[in-house]
Amino acid sequence: MIFGQIVKTVDPIAGKIDRWFDAGVRLIPNVLVAILLLVLFRYLASYGGRVMARILGRASHNVGLVSLVSAVTRIVIIMIGLFFALGVLGLDKTVTSMVAGAGVLALALGFAFQDLTTNFISGAFIVIQRPIEVGDVIETNGFTGKVKSIGLRSVKLDNFAGQMVEIPSKDIFQKPIVNFTNSGERRVLVQCGVAYQEDMELVEQLSLQTIGQLGFLSSKPVEFSYVRFAETGIEFQILFWIDQQKTSPGKSKSEAMKALKKAFDQNGIAFPLPSKAGDNPTKSEPHRALPQASTSV
Repeated sequence: MIFGQIVKTVDPIAGKIDRWFDAGVRLIPNVLVAILLLVLFRYLASYGGRVMARILGRASHNVGLVSLVSAVTRIVIIMIGLFFALGVLGLDKTVTSMVAGAGVLALALGFAFQDLTTNFISGAFIVIQRPIEVGDVIETNGFTGKVKSIGLRSVKLDNFAGQMVEIPSKDIFQKPIVNFTNSGERRVLVQCGVAYQEDMELVEQLSLQTIGQLGFLSSKPVEFSYVRFAETGIEFQILFWIDQQKTSPGKSKSEAMKALKKAFDQNGIAFPLPSKAGDNPTKSEPHRALPQASTSV
């Protein structure tokens, strides 16, 4: 009797398992076809993305836009392949449900991950509007560097110190950007000082002449101005422009400082040195030493 009850319980389960097995065997060809379709569309997506990048690359020099369109092309082709594979498996209703569910899921994720969504949208606008491009030297969000890549989620900068800085796209899009590459020109600031006993007119004339002879950018004049009477000397600053295709801010500042030091030494102009306690800087003797100068751009 107990055996009969076990048989009554097991028989329906066994029958259902047999039907599942038969259905699975009949479905094997469809599964293989679906897998082949996914593999085929995966390669088609990769090939289509490369073709689209090649075509757009000839028509546009916007590297970010080319990358964006190429990525969207790959995603669309893969999604088409996925729908075809589900159709082969007889999951047509699943395809419809997925399309409807995708919209609801996208809306829910948009609210749940607002920052991430904002990053992607900002990245798309950056790519389309092109406020910056790969290779530009920019300053934004407290960082200065050369743009290495522009993605939907972030922008990567080389900060000229061997480090890669990754900034979220929304911060790039929403905050001010200083692009030093747009005009190709950049202003350089050199700050220096001379001892109190020096002739201020001579210092100004000699400084302007010295920087002007370096030939950085003759289309814009060199600017000289005294800043303040410091404890040990009179401070001044020099502003000049450079062509970034020919030289860099750091190199030009170094050349300017060396040229000023040489010209001042040849004309007997002294640089101030830190005074000792109790010394009167206005009566101190001239110092022949390296300039106590700070430079900035």
